[in-house]
Amino acid sequence: VQLQASGGGLVQAGGSLRLSCAASGLAFSRYAMGWFRQAPGKEREFVSAINWSGGKTYYVDSVEGRFTISRDNARNTVYLRMNSLKPEDTAVYYCAADSTGYGNSPLRDYDYWGQGTQVTVSS
Repeated sequence: VQLQASGGGLVQAGGSLRLSCAASGLAFSRYAMGWFRQAPGKEREFVSAINWSGGKTYYVDSVEGRFTISRDNARNTVYLRMNSLKPEDTAVYYCAADSTGYGNSPLRDYDYWGQGTQVTVSS
């Protein structure tokens, strides 16, 4: 199984980025997909998740209304559109796959993880 995250970069506060995570080696449409992030010196935290069909999404409060998660099961890809970025959004962002399919699993229950993509928001 491979999860390849991309789309990170350096952006000014208020700007936007779209992260992508391309999956291979798994029955993608059966998995819930999540985005997590880890800032320097902090624990990895949940950002957003989407269930297997795309019909249910979840967000941490701090990104609600600014970030949008979506998926394309035909392309085995999950996206995270990030608008109105803030310096506190700076972190390495990871995508992960959850075999339950529901999208509301805790971090420890995710089965597969990507390598991460760096997002840096300057003030």
